[in-house]
Amino acid sequence: MRGVLAALFWLCSLLPVLAEQVIADLNQNQVAITATFDGSEIFVFGAVRRDAPVPAGAGPLQVLVSIVGPEGPIDVRRKEQVAGIWINADTVEIDSAPYFYAMATTAPLREVISHTEQMRQRIGLEHLVKLIDAPADVADTPAFREALMRVRSREGLYEELVGAVTLRDETLFDVSVRLPANLVEGDYRARVVLTRDLEVVDSVEQTIAVRRSGFEDWVYTLAMDKPLIYGLLSLAIALFLGWAAASVFRYVRS
Repeated sequence: MRGVLAALFWLCSLLPVLAEQVIADLNQNQVAITATFDGSEIFVFGAVRRDAPVPAGAGPLQVLVSIVGPEGPIDVRRKEQVAGIWINADTVEIDSAPYFYAMATTAPLREVISHTEQMRQRIGLEHLVKLIDAPADVADTPAFREALMRVRSREGLYEELVGAVTLRDETLFDVSVRLPANLVEGDYRARVVLTRDLEVVDSVEQTIAVRRSGFEDWVYTLAMDKPLIYGLLSLAIALFLGWAAASVFRYVRS
């Protein structure tokens, strides 16, 4: 018993030596989507606080930064050509997928974090885009999941920035992540993960609120809350523009 207590005391004495804590912040935690919105830049920066020097023989420090947009189910459809016309043939519902996902690291992912830790921490699209209850009557359902990731990558919504995080003297780090113009409203999670020897040492998370603002917000609110007025207003604007275009055309011809 005395030996066990001595061993526990020895292990506890090592904890402060191995303790490293990440302190991070963002240049902004609110993004306004306006009529002229063409994207935004999120600058993530921070430092590593230590209670004692890093033990000899420890692996290099690595930093992983991710920004994840609103998550939820989405229907993915497969098109087929029938009699020269493309139609929706099969539909598979992806149980959960982020609308936006950007991940930046100090090194290739395999050198930053183990596969087990990726699963535990839900890091990487492999663990975020979930297809659980696939319909039995649809062939090759994993292809729908891959198609979703491929399309959103092409649209700039899924991105992996290997080596984009700058780490100085294993203490100071920073990275800039571009948010595209085709964002949707919602809460986006910015997360910084500190790893050493492929294991997570510490992590911190902040929320980025993406909201419509100005005229864009007014139009969206009107369409959602008062669809009849929105429809009548749209019709009136269309009629006015048609009349104005016809008047200009008659004036030019005369």
